[in-house]
Amino acid sequence: MLRNTTEGFGWVSIGLHWLMALTIFGLFGLGLYMVELTYYDAWYRGSLDLHKSVGIVLALAWLARVLWKFSNPQPRPLGNKAWEHKVATLTHALLYLLMLGLFISGYLISTADGRSIEVFGLFNVPATLTGKGQEETAGQIHEILAWSLIGLVALHAGAAIKHHVFDKDRTLVRMLKAGNHPSDSL
Repeated sequence: MLRNTTEGFGWVSIGLHWLMALTIFGLFGLGLYMVELTYYDAWYRGSLDLHKSVGIVLALAWLARVLWKFSNPQPRPLGNKAWEHKVATLTHALLYLLMLGLFISGYLISTADGRSIEVFGLFNVPATLTGKGQEETAGQIHEILAWSLIGLVALHAGAAIKHHVFDKDRTLVRMLKAGNHPSDSL
């Protein structure tokens, strides 16, 4: 099942979720590594180019995910705690907004000098906004947003584990296996 139902997520949603999650962790790790490199380190330029290219591809995946999300039914919330559903909805919205902020700030860092971003040698993303001090300001924002995203992802993962271990509901399982419904076994 490719599409979502009111009972569970489809393979497209599941695939985009996990692809983006793994990519975010990879970019975060690469970002931590990159900031320790000096201009003379052998992989200084390569790590920067990889980070930018993967970031652009992730932004495109984010856009696809947002479009898919709004063109599919959303599985109904499990449990009867309205406050948990509200917190989950807010958390998901913040995850999407933090990612968008990271894409924008990363773009502003990368294009501050007026050069476009080359994406794996396949296409270029042109520089459209440049300004004095842009790279430093955008860099500080990018770092704060990256740490905020990782913190919120940890909260998100902790909530999924809580639902699985303590509440014994299908919240986590629905993001691992497409087409689940209440009659499926855990």
